[in-house]
Amino acid sequence: MTKMSDVAELAGVSTATVSRVLRSPEEVKEATQKKVYDAIRKLDYQPNMLARNLRINKTGTLLVVAPDLNNLVFSEMIAGIDEEAGKCGYQVLLGNANGDSKKTEGYIDQLKQKQVDGLILLSVQLDEKVWQDIADHYPVVIASDYVEGIQVPTISIDNVACGKQITNHFIQMGHSNIGFIGGTLRASVSRDRLNGYKLALTEAGVTIQDSFIEEGDYSIQSGYDLCMKMMNQPNAPTALFCGSDEMAFGAIQALRENGYRVPEDVAVAGFDDIKFSAVMNPALTTIAQPLQKMGKKAMEVLYQLINGHMSSQQQYVIESEFKIRESCGYHQK
Repeated sequence: MTKMSDVAELAGVSTATVSRVLRSPEEVKEATQKKVYDAIRKLDYQPNMLARNLRINKTGTLLVVAPDLNNLVFSEMIAGIDEEAGKCGYQVLLGNANGDSKKTEGYIDQLKQKQVDGLILLSVQLDEKVWQDIADHYPVVIASDYVEGIQVPTISIDNVACGKQITNHFIQMGHSNIGFIGGTLRASVSRDRLNGYKLALTEAGVTIQDSFIEEGDYSIQSGYDLCMKMMNQPNAPTALFCGSDEMAFGAIQALRENGYRVPEDVAVAGFDDIKFSAVMNPALTTIAQPLQKMGKKAMEVLYQLINGHMSSQQQYVIESEFKIRESCGYHQK
């Protein structure tokens, strides 16, 4: 059986350094971490995490709660969390809230009862009392969303700026009738994307039309249904900003069934840049969220919290990328 001393010898470091990499990697230089991790993989070393965790009163597990595990956005983020967790010697347990805040509260109880060492939430639709109960007492990180006035570290992109960027792109291409089909406005990310849309229109002197704004649930079906509703207006939009790529897929299908060509008749943009977006016909213009990078950062911050390292920074904003493809008609100009 491979021992820690074998890993230390192959990596050219002391056993104490190997132990520190497994226990607190942030205290070890990245180059040294790499040597140790490479040696662990080559030797297939399995540290006795159970014995270690009993000594330090930790479970060696953490919980990630997503609103919908079928959503590709969350699955990619979880992949990033899991990769970073492995480097920290942690296993990841998944919770699927399925849009039910009571289920999320049940998962939070596992943290309170010390069944897990920390919690990453990918959905924040909780009562304020629940947040106040956990914010200052437990290791919790929010990824992709945030809660106003709650001191919990959050990992996200600048959704207001992204919403504004997409809308300005349509305006620059000559559109003034621009529809917005977004997710639930109970979520801050949805509100921020809508606010970015409104800011761009206001700054351009374009009247905001309530009939051009629809709230859905990020699904393909929601995008389809809301697009059908919006395009049945006498003065229908010539461009659609969809709050997720999946909603954009549904909207494009609805447009085609109504005889509209994309992008010749109606320009469309999505949000997220999930794997299918680049191979759609037409390829989808969208905002690329660095989902795995966001997941890794969430795990990094959570690990610091678990080990008592409180960060003065509460909001971590990760850079996104605007991917201009065929669905907006830019390449035809």
